[in-house]
Amino acid sequence: MTTEISIFAALAALAALAVLVHRNRGTRKQSEAEVNAWKLRLELDLKNAREERNLLLDALGDAFLLVDSDANIRFANEAARSLFGARELVNRPVREAFLDPRLADALLRCLATGEPVQSRVVLPQQTSPRGDLENRGVNAWIIDAAQLSNPSDGQDPTTRVIIRDVTAQHQIEQVRKDFVANASHELRTPLAIINGYLENLLDDDMIEEPEMARRFLTIMRKHADRISRIVEDMLVISRLESGEANALKVEPFKFRSCIKDILERLESVIRNQQAEVSVIMPDPALVLQGDRFYWTQVLFNLVENALKQNPYTGLKVGVGCERAGDSVRIWVTDNGVGIPSADLPHIFRRFFRVEKHHSQQEIKGTGLGLSIVKRAIEAHGGTISVTSVPGSETKFLITVPRELG
Repeated sequence: MTTEISIFAALAALAALAVLVHRNRGTRKQSEAEVNAWKLRLELDLKNAREERNLLLDALGDAFLLVDSDANIRFANEAARSLFGARELVNRPVREAFLDPRLADALLRCLATGEPVQSRVVLPQQTSPRGDLENRGVNAWIIDAAQLSNPSDGQDPTTRVIIRDVTAQHQIEQVRKDFVANASHELRTPLAIINGYLENLLDDDMIEEPEMARRFLTIMRKHADRISRIVEDMLVISRLESGEANALKVEPFKFRSCIKDILERLESVIRNQQAEVSVIMPDPALVLQGDRFYWTQVLFNLVENALKQNPYTGLKVGVGCERAGDSVRIWVTDNGVGIPSADLPHIFRRFFRVEKHHSQQEIKGTGLGLSIVKRAIEAHGGTISVTSVPGSETKFLITVPRELG
């Protein structure tokens, strides 16, 4: 009896053990399944987080890079990929990815010191990060680099790099510097001449010689008029570039009357040169939407420029205007000596003059007329182009919307 009880107890223990083993096996499988589920969830969350990060960084307007401690690029946002064109960025060393080593210098200093670095880089067109897409000439960039992770936590530092295009600001600054330098030079010359003649009149007692004094005063008046014209032209350009162009006094006006006004103002010059001015308007009643003051400036400068650049008799000047769909085409032509092809890309620059080897007795123009023309037309949403065949035809062609939006 005792033996049977022992056998029964042993069987019961084996059964209990079997049940316990089965339960443990089920618990282990359940635990493994739960762990795998957590891993999948974490991987999915990490993937979603990376996708959200990439979407946010791709939305940035500036190029954004993540660089590891070995100066290899690990991430590049959409702006960076677009900036560098077809060149591969990710997993490449920075110095290989950038065409010009000056772009990488700020980043490498940051990696070496661990300190934030911001640097302004001015590059020639050939080594712009935009590669063959660069057509702006000299280009400027801000390189801003700083570490994101703390090396003290045992991980290699990651450095973020922002590349910002500041070419437009750089060019504006350069234009302003050039403008001040050129304006100072243009004003200094007539002022020096006026002061010189004043010294002769006062210090050499030439004021007692009426004929000599009259000749000196006539020259001084011409140069004073030149100073006045330079100042007036600079004020017009300043208004066009300072935002006042956005507040144009737009109203309908008959373009024929605008042409008539400028021809009346230039009547004496036209008569003295025995020039022939023809007006071509299929629709004499054509109405243009715009600021009449600036359109008068445009036509006056173009016609006066044709007359001044060709100071001989028999010049033929044409002024025309016609509808072209939703636009209006306006042109001014002359059959004078023309503009050399090398000068054509530069004629709208401020203070640029085409050398004509005219008499030294002539008073030069301000060199601002065509610059005013271009900016006034652009303020009206239009464009201007020029073609020239010396001795045959020089033509300024303007295309402008019939109505400003």
